Amino acid sequence: MIRAFIIFWSIQVALFSQNNVATTSAAFLEIGAGARSLGMGSAFVAVADNPSGLYWNPAGITYATEVEVESFYSPWLAETQFYNNTAIVPMGRLGTMGLSFTAVTMDEMMVRTVTEPEPSEYGQRFSAGSIAMGLSYARLLTDRFSFGLQAKYIQENIWQMSASGLSIDIGTLFYTRGNTRIGMSISNFGGKLKMGGINTLVDIDVDENIYGNNDRIDGDLGTGNWPLPLIFRFGLGKKFDLSKEISCLTTLDAIHPNNNPEYLNIGLEYSLKNSLFLRIGRSHTFYKLKYLDNEKNHTGPENGISFGLGLKYNIPLGPMLEIDYVMTDYGVFKNIGGYSITARF
Repeated sequence: MIRAFIIFWSIQVALFSQNNVATTSAAFLEIGAGARSLGMGSAFVAVADNPSGLYWNPAGITYATEVEVESFYSPWLAETQFYNNTAIVPMGRLGTMGLSFTAVTMDEMMVRTVTEPEPSEYGQRFSAGSIAMGLSYARLLTDRFSFGLQAKYIQENIWQMSASGLSIDIGTLFYTRGNTRIGMSISNFGGKLKMGGINTLVDIDVDENIYGNNDRIDGDLGTGNWPLPLIFRFGLGKKFDLSKEISCLTTLDAIHPNNNPEYLNIGLEYSLKNSLFLRIGRSHTFYKLKYLDNEKNHTGPENGISFGLGLKYNIPLGPMLEIDYVMTDYGVFKNIGGYSITARF
């Protein structure tokens, strides 16, 4: 356990040495997954006890006792669609396995060029999208400490261009004797992505001043390599029993990404008879972006307060169902909702 914390601390030091604002690829990997976690202001690294927890901290799935499947959907910004589907399978003393699939899609758009800025409806169209597929494994190392790992394949594409790569997520979760939860995770640790495809192929005239030479030499436009959005999370969580039927879960996450300033996520979840849930939270608290042209701090993201509702119901002779909803204020982008359905067998 001590070695694991040393490893995490070493990587944390490396993370804090970076300051690359808005210089990463695969931005969709920064979109949170799960209506429950988003309803708690994305403060979930110390909880992560449902299938969507694979996104926040793969170590959290070790406490699952049943097979669980979750599907999350959200109509995202700029007329895009966000999907996250996850499943976890407990294997007893062997640990817990997990699967995840994330996708961002959009409708086709017309190809517009300088010579044809307003094409007809019969013109050429293009599409864009991103996917990530993950396989995870987590295990209890002691009765209070768990460790999790997720390997992911990532792909982005636009028109006839694509970029792909691999990354890993690492997480730990520790329960103190007072049942305070301490969670840490590192997400998207991997190589860089580079766009490639037939759209980079061009014909080159080596010397335009020479008449009669080959002016159709095959060439390829070089594209840059961009790192993944590396995110370090450290969180605390504590559950309080207010009465026999009402409990309150409080969470606090400190976030350090490699492409933005640090910030805090704060969340609350009230539970009535472990069947009805009310959630509230706020992400990107104390986020301040300092521009290079002056010394003033400017508020960066549009993230506001999140509200969430949840209902858990055990179908007679069937699975346990949990339906969750979240609504988040995104300022000029207005409100964005999301829905999760979780089944436990």
